[in-house]
Amino acid sequence: MKQVKGLRLLVLGGLVVVVVAAFVIARTSGPDPVTTTGARYAVTVTADRSAVDIRVDRGEADTVAVAAVMPAMGHAVPEVTARKAGPGHFVAEGDLFLMNGAWELSVRLAGRSGEETLTLNALVTE
Repeated sequence: MKQVKGLRLLVLGGLVVVVVAAFVIARTSGPDPVTTTGARYAVTVTADRSAVDIRVDRGEADTVAVAAVMPAMGHAVPEVTARKAGPGHFVAEGDLFLMNGAWELSVRLAGRSGEETLTLNALVTE
C-alpha cells in the first residue's frame, strides 16, 4: 500500500515538473513569426512590444514601413519606418503597440520589385 502511495506521489511530482517546464519554455520562447505573401513580396514578421522584425523572403525591398491597428479596441498607430538591419532584414522600433493583444499590421515595402502593402495579423505579447 505504501509503495502505491509513494508511486502516485512520484508521478504527481513528475507531472508538476513537466507543467512548470512547459510554462517556462512557452514564456521565454518569444512571439511566433507570421508569414504572408503578396504579388511582389513575401515577408516573415515577428512582433513584440518593443520591435517588429521583418524578413523579406521574396522581392528586393529597399524600404519597409509598418503601421499597426487593433480593431477590437479602436487603437491605431502611425506608420514607422523600419531600419535596414541586413540584406532582406528590417527592424521597426518604437511605440508601435499600446497594449498586448491581436494587432493588424500593414507592412509597406518598396524597391526594385515595386511597391506593395501586405497585411497580416500578429499576437503581440511582452
